[in-house]
Amino acid sequence: MDCRTDLALESLASVRTRRGITEHRRGKLFRTTEIVIEDDDAGRPLGRGRGRYITLESAPLAQFPDDHEAMARELADEIAALLPPEGLVLVAGLGNTAITPDALGPRTASHVLATRHLRDALTDEDEPFLRTLRPVAVLAGGVLGQTGIESAELVGAVADRIRPAAVIAVDALACTALERLGTTVQLSDAGIAPGSGVANHRAALDAATLGVPVIAAGVPTVIGVRTLTEDLTGRTPSPPRQDMMVTTRDIDRLIDQAARLLACGIDLALHPQLRYEDVVTL
Repeated sequence: MDCRTDLALESLASVRTRRGITEHRRGKLFRTTEIVIEDDDAGRPLGRGRGRYITLESAPLAQFPDDHEAMARELADEIAALLPPEGLVLVAGLGNTAITPDALGPRTASHVLATRHLRDALTDEDEPFLRTLRPVAVLAGGVLGQTGIESAELVGAVADRIRPAAVIAVDALACTALERLGTTVQLSDAGIAPGSGVANHRAALDAATLGVPVIAAGVPTVIGVRTLTEDLTGRTPSPPRQDMMVTTRDIDRLIDQAARLLACGIDLALHPQLRYEDVVTL
């Protein structure tokens, strides 16, 4: 199994021609790089489709920083810029809760505020402020091996039923550079192909398959032993029959803290009228 990366920033570093690709840098607490691929032909050398790929690099996400609120707001601004301004949003947590490095999506989904039901459930006597919240539905349906259903099939069926204006798909990613393991958030409006970073390609979740914009969000939680060895030694090892994936020893804390940061950023992006304290409490 040849390990590859889910990060567009790493893919870009390995290609010679950048025709049709632009790169912009910004950020305050994050070192943010936005890669814009103008069309599918330009993205083919990278193995990417047309779209925007935003990489936010920081200190290890397993740590809870003193400036967590500012980081969450900066992340929220990046997410909000990719979303349509109004309408129902479906947040889908992809991954397997039984495998810790793959649990980022479901763990993030568990912290996202679901509000789609509020307008029908609330009475005139209830808090009117709650009616101003954007409708949000949350889904974490497991993986093919657990359910017998492809994630794309499940999310697509729910999307057909509730007709969201956009989908946010959260998933664990793979990287090839050790310094990006657990320190990086990638956002993209090009959708996501679950499992692509570990050569376990599943059906894609994107605008073509779901009929609505799909915003992908993820954090690298695994790296291939072969690419790790090459990164540390500068030498390419002989290809094994089957590469192994490894993760950081504080993976439990990484998943917990990264999920909370992603969920906080998503909530603030979807409900800008909420205070950070409200989002953390809820």
